[in-house]
Amino acid sequence: MSKANEVNLVDHGFMDARIKAIDIAAFLDRVQRAGQEDDYRVVALREALNHLLEEDPDRAKRVLLSLSDPTDKPIPVAPGKGAAGAWSG
Repeated sequence: MSKANEVNLVDHGFMDARIKAIDIAAFLDRVQRAGQEDDYRVVALREALNHLLEEDPDRAKRVLLSLSDPTDKPIPVAPGKGAAGAWSG
């Protein structure tokens, strides 16, 4: 692919990433004001966010895995109607 045909990824994705970063910051502000920052999902999200600043080309994978249940044994009964989005440990 010639240089002229290359997509500028920053031009293409920066505004979307910026919106998501501000949205996450606002969510964490609201959770903190509500005194709910100890919820396991918020703790897991904060831990996942640490991976964003790593110089690892697999940071998306590391974020996903940090929020995922690492066990491979099925549980007898699901604790709710849907996924929680983070593993409670």
